[in-house]
Amino acid sequence: MPRFGPHPDRRPVLIAGGSSGIGAATGVMLAAAGYPVALGARRLERCQEYVDQIVDAGGEAVAVSLDVTDPASVDDCVLKAEAALGEIEVVVSGAGDMSPGRTYEVSTDEFAAQVNIHLTGAQRLYRRIVPEMMARLRGDFVFISSDIAADTRPHMGSYAAAKAGLEAFAHTAQMEVEGSGVRVSLVRPGQTLTGMGMNVDPETTTAMLTDWGPFGFARHGNFMKPEHLATAITAVVGMPRGAHMRLVEVEAEAPLPRTPRSATDTGETR
Repeated sequence: MPRFGPHPDRRPVLIAGGSSGIGAATGVMLAAAGYPVALGARRLERCQEYVDQIVDAGGEAVAVSLDVTDPASVDDCVLKAEAALGEIEVVVSGAGDMSPGRTYEVSTDEFAAQVNIHLTGAQRLYRRIVPEMMARLRGDFVFISSDIAADTRPHMGSYAAAKAGLEAFAHTAQMEVEGSGVRVSLVRPGQTLTGMGMNVDPETTTAMLTDWGPFGFARHGNFMKPEHLATAITAVVGMPRGAHMRLVEVEAEAPLPRTPRSATDTGETR
């Protein structure tokens, strides 16, 4: 007999970073699949817009204020989410922002801020809620990483360091909770159109893309939609018990050629 408890029909979800992008899309998709969803972020009014959308479509959702850099906010968020929806069965940890800059130009405070929100903030939320999952012998905790953790690039040193640290933390956590009924997973997105980084000025963006060129980054201009990542996350948390999707990499598909390749182009013979 497995050690984890029975799979509950009701699996409340807390999404950190639920006010836009991947987090919001995941909340909408999971709610459509029947999960009660708490959307947490600093921009509470944006979360509420998605909550209204979910409720209008017949789902169950609540907006909760969350700042993962503030321990009191993390605790308050979890308490309010559980008061509204019940014990949290699934957490999607994707709160964060992006502040590009060359490593020798960004201030130490700017560097530390990236680590605080992407790595330390994720640990705050994990530490707050995973012991309760372990006590119930079930739960899913999903960290949203980035392909930059495995393949860093110019101007992204602080963000890459935070995401690489996050992946090291998550892999350690996977070993520590093995056999507890809690599944810790990483979803590693490639280039995705979200609100993150949209406040970066054009000059900084141009310099960044120019410096990427010699190293072969941004091979093509296709970007994924947040819904692509939401689909992957839904698959991770919906995996039947007895299996565990530990790391899921999702990359943008390259654009198709304007005209189909002929047999001659591909070297095929008839």
